[in-house]
Amino acid sequence: MESNLRPLTLGEILDRTAQLFRANFLLFAGIFAVYAGVLLVLNLLRLSLNALLQAQHLVGALVWVTVISSCVELLAMFLLFGAAIAAISRAVAWVHLGEPATIRGAYLSILPRLGRYLWLMTITAFRVWTPFVLLYAGLLGTFYFYGPKGVGAQAGVAARQAAAANPQATVAVLVVSGAFCLLLIPVGIYTIFMSLRYSLAVPACVVENMKARKAIRRSIELAKGSWGRIFLLALLVGVIKLALVGVTQAFVFVAAFKHPGQQLGLGLSALSQIISFFTTSFLGPIWATGITLFYYDQRIRKEGYDIEWMMQAAGLTVPEAADVASAAEPATFAEQAPSAGELAAPAEAEEDQG
Repeated sequence: MESNLRPLTLGEILDRTAQLFRANFLLFAGIFAVYAGVLLVLNLLRLSLNALLQAQHLVGALVWVTVISSCVELLAMFLLFGAAIAAISRAVAWVHLGEPATIRGAYLSILPRLGRYLWLMTITAFRVWTPFVLLYAGLLGTFYFYGPKGVGAQAGVAARQAAAANPQATVAVLVVSGAFCLLLIPVGIYTIFMSLRYSLAVPACVVENMKARKAIRRSIELAKGSWGRIFLLALLVGVIKLALVGVTQAFVFVAAFKHPGQQLGLGLSALSQIISFFTTSFLGPIWATGITLFYYDQRIRKEGYDIEWMMQAAGLTVPEAADVASAAEPATFAEQAPSAGELAAPAEAEEDQG
């Protein structure tokens, strides 16, 4: 049991994130590999089926296969990504506090409440991204509606002739485009701000066994005053991801640039998906690891969680006054979350009986 908890600076949180990631690489990458592996299989099946239908010139069937496979893939992404993020948060909580953790134990601990975690992620995504989606939907809808009439769909002399023939369409496109540019900055600020407020909701929900809306309120309370630090963490993780994806997928960008408007070959697309599997397994846990450490750091700073945990490590009872007033569950982390060994014990007993 780890008893040396204390408030950390941003640099120390980043160092701790890297330290935990290196020491538990197989654990974290293995948890996220479940999500990345299922997506890899689905994408390879889709690519193979599309190539077969194209070879048979079955255009109608190809459209339906694309639509159905996209829906199946989106559903799998939603379910598995939510499970992977919750499992990573649970595993990070265990190893950060010096408890044993396994891939199986992490998933077993979150499966009974998976619906709660998915509902939490749905609520936060809806609140954060709805203005952004509506903004882009308005822009794309305008271009789609007026595009067939020539505005924005053609170039040069043809575009000028279409604009002259339909001035109302031209005005509508210009107005909507101007409104889009004006609203993009405030909507972007809103999206970033809300993302920072809700950033600690998943760790709070997983560690403290909270319901979705209560976890959101808990995140708002804990994240207040540390939005800048959380933003810098997100920015750093985003830069790392973009850099690694840019390096590993460079051959795809080169091929697309050399053959504009053409689809990539089956072999090249399959290779891109295989590389994406490894990069997703490697990069996926980084953000969840860092934000879970931020969650604990905020509890230490605002609630004296380090003192509570030291008293637990010494076998002392935490007084009621040290509990969080209304946002947190009264049970301590040790009471709320079984260790990986405890989760694995029943399964091992069943195997022995078999």
